[in-house]
Amino acid sequence: MLRYTLMRLGIFAGCFLVVWGLVYSGIVPRGVGGSNYLWVALLALVISAPISYVVLRKERDRASRKIVARVDRAKANMEANRTMEDAADDAARAQGAS
Repeated sequence: MLRYTLMRLGIFAGCFLVVWGLVYSGIVPRGVGGSNYLWVALLALVISAPISYVVLRKERDRASRKIVARVDRAKANMEANRTMEDAADDAARAQGAS
């Protein structure tokens, strides 16, 4: 998951630098007043999102499989703990009834 996040941040940083260069060269209009960096960041975000969606598809699927495996393992551990508690409770009740 960390790898996917770092790759996504890298794509955003690349887009930010490209947009910043385009804005300061005059190809893309500047932001109003002091909002230029906000304008560049928003434009870079809009551009990097679809690029990340397409380019990082395999990495996103791999991260998703890891998360699903982790959740399944946690569910199995919770079920095993519940079963152990039920068995201990049943044993305690059997001893108390004797």
